[in-house]
Amino acid sequence: MKDREIFSRLTTTLPFILRLDGRAFHTFTSAYEKPFDDRFSECFVKTAESLFSASGLSPDFVYTFSDEISLFISKPLFDCRVEKLVSVAAAHAASAFTLYSGAESPVSFDARVVPIDRGQLSAYLAWRQAEAWRNHINGYCQKLLTDSGLSATQAQRKLDGMNAGALHELAFSQGINLGTTPAWQRRGIAVYRGTVEKMGYNPKTGESAPVTRNVAVIDRDLPLFKTPAGQKWVAEKILLPTDI
Repeated sequence: MKDREIFSRLTTTLPFILRLDGRAFHTFTSAYEKPFDDRFSECFVKTAESLFSASGLSPDFVYTFSDEISLFISKPLFDCRVEKLVSVAAAHAASAFTLYSGAESPVSFDARVVPIDRGQLSAYLAWRQAEAWRNHINGYCQKLLTDSGLSATQAQRKLDGMNAGALHELAFSQGINLGTTPAWQRRGIAVYRGTVEKMGYNPKTGESAPVTRNVAVIDRDLPLFKTPAGQKWVAEKILLPTDI
């Protein structure tokens, strides 16, 4: 029956993105504050960090906003088998988020593989960051409309007919400048490798000595990835070609 496992031979090229999304999280998040909740965000950041450090997937870079997490992976693992990659990533994310959030009912994630060239990473991140911005302005305006008495469905119907400028005006008329909200709400959050210097112990000399340790850096103040400065920032963080 082994030959019936027809998708087990489906593989991806390197590098690639693993993108995860929370499934039906609009129901799960009903207990959290709108439009953004620090507790929910912290659970997602911890989940992203766990995927970065403890999942065995060894991504070079992680980007997250709302209920979405993207992992950039440049090294071969699981023989690049798509079934293995998406199942491990989704399972780890679901179990990690359940632990960190204290969820009393099961949560689940879906996952997909997106093959890209290394030089395309900044464009991919700019695309997802643009979605983070749309999610941000839509979330604030929906909250304003529901606070005014509209149902969630009525509010969304009204928002569907409004462009970004109109959404800005709606928020500004209620005293909210969407350009000055916390950066992580507007631009998302990244996890990547960094180093710190600590004092360690040299057993050969019996003396203390500085040592460099690798750490996971959680960055809530990201640049705009679509700008040249943002592209340079991405290249520096994960040693991409500088001519992207």
